[in-house]
Amino acid sequence: MNFTSEHDALRKTVRDFVEKEINPYVDEWEEAGEYPIRDVFKKLGNLGLLGIQKPEEYGGMGLDYSYNLVAAEELGMAKCGGVPLSIGVQTDMCTPAIARFGSDELKRNFLTPAITGELIGSIGVSEVGAGSDVAGLKTTAKKDGDDYIINGSKMWITNSPKADFICLLANTSDDKPHKNKTLIVVPMNSPGITLSPHLNKLGMRSSETAQVFFDDVRVPQRNRIGAEGTGFMCQMIQFQEERMWGAANVIKALESCIEQTIEYCQERKTFGQPLINNQYIHFRLAELQTEVEALRALTYKACELHIAGKDVTQLASMAKLKAGRLGREVTDTCLQYWGGNGYMWENPLARAYRDVRLVSIGGGADEIMLGIICKTMGILPGKQKG
Repeated sequence: MNFTSEHDALRKTVRDFVEKEINPYVDEWEEAGEYPIRDVFKKLGNLGLLGIQKPEEYGGMGLDYSYNLVAAEELGMAKCGGVPLSIGVQTDMCTPAIARFGSDELKRNFLTPAITGELIGSIGVSEVGAGSDVAGLKTTAKKDGDDYIINGSKMWITNSPKADFICLLANTSDDKPHKNKTLIVVPMNSPGITLSPHLNKLGMRSSETAQVFFDDVRVPQRNRIGAEGTGFMCQMIQFQEERMWGAANVIKALESCIEQTIEYCQERKTFGQPLINNQYIHFRLAELQTEVEALRALTYKACELHIAGKDVTQLASMAKLKAGRLGREVTDTCLQYWGGNGYMWENPLARAYRDVRLVSIGGGADEIMLGIICKTMGILPGKQKG
């Protein structure tokens, strides 16, 4: 990846934002289980950071995805995972399909204010019985005149308690599972929408998450993203950027875990010498840093090909898989070297250990990534090449 001075300037802008507007307040927000999302999003919007790769005519910067990747990486320097996740939902999970397939009306009514930070978005795919199994979702949107009538529920929806709209995937016909789904932008103040209390999560504590219920919710059909029945395809395309964002966001977060652990092991003495002097420990930390660099290279390659217009389904899935598994490996290993101190709730490694666990679940579980990779390799049972 060839980064320019413009990339460097963007890195600095995001890094400064994290240091000044996020990190000083993280402990408070984690304890509260929420953060002032409207205030933070408005500040991000003023800097243009919510529309880096979105079209200029709708308020974005019009840059390629490499700039988005840079921002995702730098957001990984936040001292928690919840706030970056919430921001990523806005930039790379609920708005890419609107930007790519939405009508001019949808873009002006939802994309532009999402870019400025005036509207908060969420993505509605997962359900209690259909998380990674997107084809198995049950929420329906049935035609009634010029409207859709939506019934069902969505689970684990980040940003939903404060969201102004949800990019909802619902069944709009009785056709086959991959042909009966449509993405619809649904205003969250629509009559018939209710939310559960905040979900009590293991990690990502500062992001707000709830279950969303739809009871005869009426939405104009003009809020549909793209053609009816193309929702599954649109969402699969949207997933690719979400997965690259997730992989990029992990990179510096894991480097920070390693760096903090090195500092601790240099200071902490056992049996008369610093922990870092143990060959097993310094070799293991070197090995983990090497793995992080491998993840960076894989993620950058996926980004380069994506910018070139190539299908990065396989590489984005590999990067997402590697990010989740490496995140668990790095945080678990580093926490071990902190000993009893690492087991304390407020310890930075304990928080990273909790937060990073979601990477192997959200946006498609590890097992789903493996299935996609096998499919692209042609080695699924009954579908082998040759």
